[in-house]
Amino acid sequence: MATEKMSEDADSTHTPIRRFRAPDHLWEAYETVCKRVFSRERSEDIVEHMRTVIAEHGNAAELAKLELAEQELEERRARKGGRPRKTPPAGE
Repeated sequence: MATEKMSEDADSTHTPIRRFRAPDHLWEAYETVCKRVFSRERSEDIVEHMRTVIAEHGNAAELAKLELAEQELEERRARKGGRPRKTPPAGE
């Protein structure tokens, strides 16, 4: 997995982009399952999975990092006015 570095003038308040390899068919199927079953985007599902794994299996240091990450996300959302979930257009 790679972390995409932002340019020097980029806004450092954005979450870094993570890239990883997955076959196209798997990625596409995962997208439709996430939307149909969980009504959320793939990235939301991946982040939720990461939270769950760390909460269930993390040691003290990893749990502390999870708490820091949650605080960071909360601060970002507060700055952006909460960033509500996107609702699909009517008919979708």
